[in-house]
Amino acid sequence: MEGVNAPLPSLPPTTHRIGRTALEVTRLGMGCAPLGDLFELLTDAQAIAAIDAAYAGGIRFFDTAPWYGTGKSELRAGFGLRGKADVVVATKVGRVLTRGGSLDPSRRWKGGLPFGVNFDYTYAGIMRSFEDSLQRLGLPKVHALAIHDLDLLYHGTWEAVYARLDELDHGGGHRALRELAAARDTVAIGAGINRTGLIPKFLERFELDYFIVAMPYTLLSQEGLDELDLCRQRGVSVIIGAPFASGLLVSGSARPTTYDYAAAPPEMVARTAQLEAVCAEYAVPLPAAALQFVLAHPAVAAVIPGYNSPAQAEGCLAWLSTPIPADFWQALQTQSLIAPGAPVPE
Repeated sequence: MEGVNAPLPSLPPTTHRIGRTALEVTRLGMGCAPLGDLFELLTDAQAIAAIDAAYAGGIRFFDTAPWYGTGKSELRAGFGLRGKADVVVATKVGRVLTRGGSLDPSRRWKGGLPFGVNFDYTYAGIMRSFEDSLQRLGLPKVHALAIHDLDLLYHGTWEAVYARLDELDHGGGHRALRELAAARDTVAIGAGINRTGLIPKFLERFELDYFIVAMPYTLLSQEGLDELDLCRQRGVSVIIGAPFASGLLVSGSARPTTYDYAAAPPEMVARTAQLEAVCAEYAVPLPAAALQFVLAHPAVAAVIPGYNSPAQAEGCLAWLSTPIPADFWQALQTQSLIAPGAPVPE
């Protein structure tokens, strides 16, 4: 059968440094939110198969969080990565899982584990979150820790956000992170954000090595461009956490799925159709353009799509290596489909 012996796509053996730390990561990583039953229920075997395929393709950077499936993603990631060499594992802090909690996880996860969630950015909360994550992962330490979802999406108002930033500052949460780094229990400290406006606030008050940016910088919308530029100026790395805008840049306009983890709005479906027209003209797969575009910004160290199957991992590996002509990017700029000043691949 034709192609049966064709090699699987794989990453080149290059890494990029996170901020000014000694930590280096593969340009393509694996976001482990799908392992927590994000859009569909997965069996343990399906989750492990996705991890195995990513690893087989050269991916060595795996990012998870307590929030993903309220613990299920960390459990699966820890099991799937056990015994695999040279992996970089990142998780997050700021939510503590309990038998009862103030935040109902059923609004996000199709399955997951039966725990409630409480936001806690204090010293004790950060340390509790970290220790719990280590036990779920089966690890004595992790390479990177991000302050999770301290932004408008989850806290609603700027007043509430400022109160949580004060908690992180005066309540000792950031001090806890610095202590963990000093003890070499982690290497890089960051923050994960879903909306613009937070990166400058964090950088005013805290020393951080990286941000995970989910949604403000994709091929569909570059509203976060100025903040990525600020990160570059400050020597802070960016990891792009939703390169496909949570689904629309893979599903396309004909059968739109989700945008920003909800039903895709008509204006974004229409913009996707415009991008698809240029892609068709230059024979460029839309997901390949989406991946390669976000990696072109000099602040971006890595991109971490979520995979729930070997096919999805192998697809991303192939899209990352797809040749894209310079004229394609010029066409997007000419038609104002990407923001002026947004870097494009060379």
